[in-house]
Amino acid sequence: MPATFNDLIDLMDRLRSPSGCPWDREQTYATLAPMLLEEAYEAFDAVEEARSGRPDELRDELGDLLFQIIFYAQVAKERGEFTIADVTDSIYTKMVRRHPHVFGDVRADDSATVLLNWEAMKAEERRIAGKNEELNASLLDGVSSKAPSLMEAHQLSTKAARVGFDWENVTAIFDKLHEEIEELQIAIHDHTSSPDETHHARVREEIGDLLFVVTNIARQMQVEPEAALKLTNRKFRRRFRYIEERLRERNQKFEATALDEMETLWQEAKAIAD
Repeated sequence: MPATFNDLIDLMDRLRSPSGCPWDREQTYATLAPMLLEEAYEAFDAVEEARSGRPDELRDELGDLLFQIIFYAQVAKERGEFTIADVTDSIYTKMVRRHPHVFGDVRADDSATVLLNWEAMKAEERRIAGKNEELNASLLDGVSSKAPSLMEAHQLSTKAARVGFDWENVTAIFDKLHEEIEELQIAIHDHTSSPDETHHARVREEIGDLLFVVTNIARQMQVEPEAALKLTNRKFRRRFRYIEERLRERNQKFEATALDEMETLWQEAKAIAD
């Protein structure tokens, strides 16, 4: 019989018991935090493997992530704060409440309406919980400033778009993209002429503006920019490794290799791996 969710809970209880594992018993909220983040990123990375027809890695990484959640819940239970049953009950109740078009009488015929209702319900939940007592509370308060920058930009613009603050179409965003490229080129020119901190700060700001616009193109095309860049990073690793392998076969070092030769190998890598 395959192991069940309850089996995993029992396993964690055993690992944390006096007769269990010393390392597992030592873990706390703080020590588990980096591992939770690492497992989330590894699951995120495994999504591309699954999309390419290799789902086993995603299955395993989701298991690792689930184990971290159960680990946290076990620590919380020992602290007398909540249990894994409280976690599942909380998310179950929230999902039913947030889907009144499925479990209630609300009409929502398209995704845009669903998302608009979702934001309204979240705002009401915050009001009831007393989290929006400040007069200057923002719709964007729910976006963590600790998230990776591309992910944060994507979430910020998504929140704003749900209430109508958005470009009419992707063509309009490309117009903004060209505008930002021109502004960056001017900033780079000014910095080259006078390389002081003020001009360097402007270059940094313009690069940020450019990246933010690109994330909006991704959002309009329903592409998660963090995932898109991760895929490109993996592609770069694969192609660069090809160059390294070919040079090793020739007993040739990078310092003795012309850029044109490396570009030729890069193009070979593109043709083979992509």
